[in-house]
Amino acid sequence: MWSFKNIWFQIHWLIGITAGTVLIVIGLTGATYSFQDEVLDWANPGTASVPLQQSPALTPPQLLAAVRAAGEQRRIERITLYAEPGRSAQLAFAPEKGERRGQSVYLHPYTGAQLPAQSGREFFEWNERLHRWLLLPRDDGKPITGSLSLCLLLLSLSGLYLRWPAKPLSWRSWLTFNVRRKGRPFLWGLHSVAGTWVLVVYVMLTLTGMYWAFDAVRAPVDRWMGAPSRAAARAEQSAAQEAARKAPPLQIEPATLEPAWQGFTQLASGWQFAQMRLPQRADQPVQFSWWGANAPHDRARNQLSLSLDGSVQRDDRFADLPAGRRALAAIYPLHTGTYFGMTGRIIVTVAALMMPLFAITGWLLYLERRRSSRAAAKAQRALLEDDGPQADPATGAHAGAAIAVVYASQAGHAQQLAVRTVARLRSAGLAAQLLPAASLDMAQLQPQRQLLWVASTFGEGQPPDSARRLARLLQQAEGTPFAHQRFGMLALGDRQYSQFCGFGLALAAQLERLGAQPVFAPITMDAEDDAAWQAWLQALVQHWGVNAAPATAADNAAASVADSDAPDALFLPAQLLSRHHLNPSSSGQPLYQVELGFAPEHALQWQAGGLVEVKAQHAPAQVDAWLQAHQLDGNAAVQWRGSASTLRDALSACELPTLSAPAASAQALADQLHPLAPRSYSLASLPADGRIRLYVRQTLREQPGAAPQLGLASGWLTAHAALGSHIAVRLVDNPGFAPLAGGARPAIFMGNGSGYAGLRGHLRQRIANGQFDNWLVFGERRRAHDSYAEDEVCVWQAQGQIARADYAYSRDARDARDQAPGQGPHCYVQDALRAAAEPLQAWLARGAVIYVCGSYEGMATGVDQALTELLGEAGLNALIDEGRYRRDVY
Repeated sequence: MWSFKNIWFQIHWLIGITAGTVLIVIGLTGATYSFQDEVLDWANPGTASVPLQQSPALTPPQLLAAVRAAGEQRRIERITLYAEPGRSAQLAFAPEKGERRGQSVYLHPYTGAQLPAQSGREFFEWNERLHRWLLLPRDDGKPITGSLSLCLLLLSLSGLYLRWPAKPLSWRSWLTFNVRRKGRPFLWGLHSVAGTWVLVVYVMLTLTGMYWAFDAVRAPVDRWMGAPSRAAARAEQSAAQEAARKAPPLQIEPATLEPAWQGFTQLASGWQFAQMRLPQRADQPVQFSWWGANAPHDRARNQLSLSLDGSVQRDDRFADLPAGRRALAAIYPLHTGTYFGMTGRIIVTVAALMMPLFAITGWLLYLERRRSSRAAAKAQRALLEDDGPQADPATGAHAGAAIAVVYASQAGHAQQLAVRTVARLRSAGLAAQLLPAASLDMAQLQPQRQLLWVASTFGEGQPPDSARRLARLLQQAEGTPFAHQRFGMLALGDRQYSQFCGFGLALAAQLERLGAQPVFAPITMDAEDDAAWQAWLQALVQHWGVNAAPATAADNAAASVADSDAPDALFLPAQLLSRHHLNPSSSGQPLYQVELGFAPEHALQWQAGGLVEVKAQHAPAQVDAWLQAHQLDGNAAVQWRGSASTLRDALSACELPTLSAPAASAQALADQLHPLAPRSYSLASLPADGRIRLYVRQTLREQPGAAPQLGLASGWLTAHAALGSHIAVRLVDNPGFAPLAGGARPAIFMGNGSGYAGLRGHLRQRIANGQFDNWLVFGERRRAHDSYAEDEVCVWQAQGQIARADYAYSRDARDARDQAPGQGPHCYVQDALRAAAEPLQAWLARGAVIYVCGSYEGMATGVDQALTELLGEAGLNALIDEGRYRRDVY
């Protein structure tokens, strides 16, 4: 299932690769249009401006007289003047029949002589049509360019969302990147940081562009701002133009304009720009559109209408307009940048010129991502679908041999190791296939002749949820249906449980009972025990002729797991941003909310229910005490795991050895160190948050003859690691607890303590997807000190994003006087579940999925028992077989 952030990523690149090329055209034409007046002035000196003279500039009546004296008889529609000395006047003639606008010419401001036309203006008119309508007819091009504006807006906002840094209050995170990086990190940094620089400009350009492009946008905006209907104004203008054409020509004499001009100069003191529209009929006034020296922008125009005798008919000042009308007038200056003067024009032009940068870097990033995805998919298909290369029949027994590698996994570790095993077998020329235990039955299992099992143990000797069905089938089977089979077993487990690797060992015994012959004794493995993995590889070498060389890079990519072949390949540095004590004064162990940030270029992705593995270290004081006890120099230089290090740093990340004799040297000691196994935590956040959130319970380890010490990983995350320091992390899929595919369903979440992390990730994902049919049953000790989950969930419930929430505070129930019938002195999650038996049945009848996250002992086993009581063993097994009972317990 795609996350909300992944959906926006898909939208971002889809728009970028489809609309990006045309957006380049619009950007470049917009940049070209920005300084067209300056370019034309430079290319046509003496047209738009002339050398200064001592004499005053001519007034409109004087300019009109000069034009008439030159023999020009066409009707004049308007005269445009600037108060800037030497700036040429412009004169526009009334359009001829069939023309949209009449011809414009420049006039010498001191003589009234007609100046040469500007060469190159046709190019800029063509450029403007390309920018606004893509050279299409106006009504056809407007919606297309408007849609492209919307695309650019979506690109800008989705880009902001996708690159939201882990430290949003740091300006460096927003506006800088490491220019020394190469390849994809450099492209990503350039693409995202440059986009941040121009984000505000692009939002401004797109919103103003859509205003002009879409009448459906423009009309309501005008109405909200109090502007008159543009359709009515256009109709009125067309009627006036038609009436002017039908009326007998009105020949305005220069002297006739003098009273109106004098009236204008008296009323418009300090004018800088004036456009004088001449009457076309006898009953029309002279209209002036002008701005003064204090105008905020070039569209802040005052409107003045004067009769030919100079009397005032209308005097509307821009400053007196309602705020909405003034805001509408600012749309064009905002689009061109002139609202902010020359600085704004330069910024807008540079932003427009940067459009190709985003298209090019975006395409390169997209192609690189596609290349990497295809390579990974090809490697994955080679491992998971193909039969692999066959050995030469002339070489012996392995020709045509087929080996099934079956995995039974709860959190995905067994699956990863099984994939690695398939890669090793195929590298030896064997036909190997990968089979999940969840999809097997006796009919599918019986034909197999050679099997390798990788089986996890859940809790105290139980099968993973995905293998419960197969375990039942094997237990019910009789006789020796597998007498023809040879098998090997890699049993995974956790030594803190009394039945270490219980399911894998029981499975091996069950297979032997049904006639299968073990090729070698079962190999047990705790977490990522390197010695156990090497023993497994050695067994493959001895009994199947597997190459003992390290796996290839393609194998590593396909397996997506770091074991002894690639121990550090997939770990990334995450910065410890914060840790917050959630339950001060609680009677339970302290619980901390820990947040880790990752660099934007890593763009980590995971789905709800996922895990993160953390490489913890020993407390510095503990390492120093060990060094002092063994009289060793912690600053001694050593080579450890292929890199230069100090002995202290190497010891911090390894199991502290018990030395029977003094080490020969610091390097000799480093050579025998074993790295600490990573610790797994449920992810409480989503990729959209831009950070990893964990809920970490501090644990205490008893030390013989010494005070208890904080647990290794919990102590490192909650106490010893300095804020701002980097911690190595690796994301791990958790298929047994991932969202159930196949459409929206109701979901019931059950958990306790730090298990709120895994539940929170699912709830956040469902809320983001608009799935509000959620029910939470959560347990802690006391509401007064342990209500961290309830505080957040109540907000979601009030907003209608969670349908129901039940809380079981076990220590509060001891003193309660209103206990439900049959309720004991303590109330746990399973008790709350029994009390809600009727709604539970109703939710499950609607197809609800159950997610359980928290402690195995007590909560998870209690919930399992309660569900068995309420649903029957067959009912619970049916939920498991359908994948509707998903657990992440520890």
